[in-house]
Amino acid sequence: MLAVYNCVANAHDLRLVLLAAAICALASYAAISLLHHMRRSNGRMRYIWLAVSAISTGGGIWSTHFIAMLAFTPGVPSAYNIALTALSLIAAIALTGAGLAAATASPSAKSACLGGAMAGGGIATMHYIGMAAFEIQGRIAWDPVLVAASILLGASLGAAALAAGLRADKLSARLLGALLLTLAICSHHFTAMAAATVVPGPSFEFSAMALPSGKLAIAVAGVSLAMVNLTLAGIAIEMRIWRQETARMRHLANAAIEGLMICAGEIIVSVNDSFAALAGLSAGRIAGLALEHFFPEESTRGRLLQAGIEPAEGELRQADGARIPVELVMRRINLTGRSYWAIAVRDLRARKQAEQKIHYLAHYDTLTGIFNRNSFNDKLDQEIQHTLASGRQLALLCLDLDHFKEVNDLFGHAAGDKLLQLVTQRIHNILDSNQTIARLGGDEFAIIVPGLRNPEGARRIARRIIETLQTPPPGPSAPAPVSATIGIALCPDDAGSREELIACADAALYRAKSDGRGAYCFFEASIGAAVKTRRALEHDLRHAIARKECRAVYQPVMDIRSGKFIGFEALLRWEHPSRGEISPAEFIPLAEETGLILPLGDWVLREACREAASWAEPLSVAVNVSTAQIHDAHFSSRVHEILFETGLKPSRLELEITETALIRDMPRALATLSRIKVLGVRVAMDDFGTGYSSLSNLRAFPFDKIKIDKSFVKAVNSNGQGAAIVRSVLGLSHALHLPVVAEGVETQAELAFLAAEACDLVQGYLLGKPSDIAAFRALTHPGALALGHANVVPLMARAAS
Repeated sequence: MLAVYNCVANAHDLRLVLLAAAICALASYAAISLLHHMRRSNGRMRYIWLAVSAISTGGGIWSTHFIAMLAFTPGVPSAYNIALTALSLIAAIALTGAGLAAATASPSAKSACLGGAMAGGGIATMHYIGMAAFEIQGRIAWDPVLVAASILLGASLGAAALAAGLRADKLSARLLGALLLTLAICSHHFTAMAAATVVPGPSFEFSAMALPSGKLAIAVAGVSLAMVNLTLAGIAIEMRIWRQETARMRHLANAAIEGLMICAGEIIVSVNDSFAALAGLSAGRIAGLALEHFFPEESTRGRLLQAGIEPAEGELRQADGARIPVELVMRRINLTGRSYWAIAVRDLRARKQAEQKIHYLAHYDTLTGIFNRNSFNDKLDQEIQHTLASGRQLALLCLDLDHFKEVNDLFGHAAGDKLLQLVTQRIHNILDSNQTIARLGGDEFAIIVPGLRNPEGARRIARRIIETLQTPPPGPSAPAPVSATIGIALCPDDAGSREELIACADAALYRAKSDGRGAYCFFEASIGAAVKTRRALEHDLRHAIARKECRAVYQPVMDIRSGKFIGFEALLRWEHPSRGEISPAEFIPLAEETGLILPLGDWVLREACREAASWAEPLSVAVNVSTAQIHDAHFSSRVHEILFETGLKPSRLELEITETALIRDMPRALATLSRIKVLGVRVAMDDFGTGYSSLSNLRAFPFDKIKIDKSFVKAVNSNGQGAAIVRSVLGLSHALHLPVVAEGVETQAELAFLAAEACDLVQGYLLGKPSDIAAFRALTHPGALALGHANVVPLMARAAS
């Protein structure tokens, strides 16, 4: 080591030594950089980059050696053999190129080490050929140990240099590789120079091909200049590629919708336009700022570093100080050989708003702003647990608005919505802060009243609600107020769970409705049994058609003058599998309340038309139509469809409606009946005289027939007023040229009275009870009279009388 130091310090011009080291460093960095370009290239360009790298590196090694040789002062005359000097340059380029080719043959570290060792061997070969070209007056004695050490240093440091420089395409890796390659060249040279001892000799004549040191300096300067140019060209190419890649990355980043930051550590190097807009600053002003400027919360930066590629949420501080929720994702990227952090910043404001909206929709009623059923269930569970633990009582009030559907039908859904909002506000104003109101759907509300000492508190609230809702809404165009019916259940007296408590309150609500509405009712055990029976009946009624439990029966209608039967009225019957035949007075109101009357009514209509179309005699068939059917916008279309399917002539079908169906929504009902009349179907007013304004109804719509209610017929022989009413109706109908059907004729005296008063048509038990159509086959198929059906003889006898 001391020999090497003495050689450098005492036998060399240090200025030229530093120049040689600088050229060596430039050549080494250019070699490593060019090798990376070579790795990224394919085909012909790969060989071009290999040639450029070999010339630059080999020339750099050669220039380093001969500049250092020029710095060497042996103390005796010296010159350089031009042939061997040229050979040393060729050897440097060729052997270095072979080593570089081997190093880049594969991306493995072994290839880099092998190629580096070969390049180190090329350094040694060039050096000792160059020393052979060194002619002096005397001879050179070699120290074999230092010679071996020089070769070993060149090979080992060369292997380490390429392994480190090619490990990654980063600036740090390139600098380390260039440093090790510089050490490999310089340590080999000066160790090899220390191994040489100049021994002066007698007079010596230089060979004809010897070149003086001055001329060699010119040659070395030319080679060095070419090497520097190649190095600068490599650096220029690298800078151009860096700028192109940077521009491409910037364009890609600006194309991204999300914000993007490129950071070196916690310093922001660059941002895209989206992040600049999000932060409220220009991209130029953001560059150079610390992450802390936009993410002041240390916890946010900590979560980002911990999460890595996993998203981390935090708050971004904008230029005006406002904070917005963002999602951050960080990845390490390599840009032009340098390692950076790329941080994607996603604006979460829209997502947070959507999450809040979803949460609101999941827990609150959108129309009224109060709890919906989900939140009500959770709240009731909590209050029941607290009630059971505290020993006090909890009241659950289930509330329905009476006849709310009529408000929608008469005034429209917008008016119904306003009424629901008004009801909610009024009830909310009554309740205390610890009491909860929820809308369960439609016009159904529930109120939770916790912490009661006795049921009287629930009673007072129910009374106040009913009284408050009876106050007319403000405004001249506001709909009339609707009353409310309330069912009340207590916890733990009536039930100790949510499901049971709701069932009890519902049962009390049904009892209150059946008692006349507009009232409240506390739950009792007997109520529960009745409601359970009613719900079971409702469930069975929903499946009655599918289970074929429904059937149509027919009651004949007779012309009094001729004694002939002109048609039938079709009536619905329900044969329950376990309870037997259910009275229409029991299941029809239930069907109307639950909406089942629509499918049931359609079934009867279709069945009656199908049956009538099969009769040999063209008798008419009458079918009762419910209020719900008349107010259904599609009812007339279904009538037309049924007539088309069954093939029944429209003139044989008669639809019977009540005055109640008309008065509920006169314009809609009359519009529906007008469309039905256009089809050729006849329309009769049923139960005439029991409704609201019979005369105005007759004037509003041209009915084809009037039916007198059986309650008036029963009174013709026992009540003078009843007989007078029937005479008045018959006189009115005759004046209007409307046929009249008297229902409920059960005695000969009633029939005689009606005949004397010139009633047109009659029906009732006297002429025939409602029965299956097979019982009247003699009427529907006259040729079958000889078959002797049971109803034929009584019917014909009554007709003859």
